[in-house]
Amino acid sequence: MSAQIWWYVARSSGIVGWLLLSASVIWGILLPAKLSGRQRPAWILDLHRWLAGLTVGFVGLHLATLVADSYLHFGLADLTVPFASDWKPIPVAFGVLATWLLAVVQVTSLAMKRLPRRVWHRIHLASYATFFLASLHGTLAGTDAGNPLYQVTSLTALAAVIFGTLFRILTRRRRRRQVPDARPAPAAAARTGEPELVSAGRP
Repeated sequence: MSAQIWWYVARSSGIVGWLLLSASVIWGILLPAKLSGRQRPAWILDLHRWLAGLTVGFVGLHLATLVADSYLHFGLADLTVPFASDWKPIPVAFGVLATWLLAVVQVTSLAMKRLPRRVWHRIHLASYATFFLASLHGTLAGTDAGNPLYQVTSLTALAAVIFGTLFRILTRRRRRRQVPDARPAPAAAARTGEPELVSAGRP
């Protein structure tokens, strides 16, 4: 067995974990959209959760093999405390912060039914920061960052996340404009003697 086997596994698991994170974020961005106006199938949400779970698994493998590897000698503190590493402290810190954010997002997702919807949603927005921090970590600290295939994949994933985010924002605004206002005009309400109604879909 090669003396650097753990280093190869750490590199490959880090790349696979980042690809799964990218897929999970992109899928999560497009998740609220309904297909052809129909109700969203259950498997779409299940796939998002499955991708997130696999991401956590490969990130865990990435961290474990970095500790087991003797090439760069990472300790537990190097992988859990930002800027504790002597090797590329800033890029490694990006990875540490991304890992903590990933853990927070995943734990709160598992406890989603016990959290207020608004609180869960705001925490879940940290997925964007997780993706960008992990991308910076891979680009600045990754040994394979100079590989043309890795560069093309990184740019493609970044473009997909940006495009998906803009698409979601635009479609959400369009839906809000299309929501009919069920509140009658004040003059009409005065003539009929009826109280004003609350707008449909609004508190």
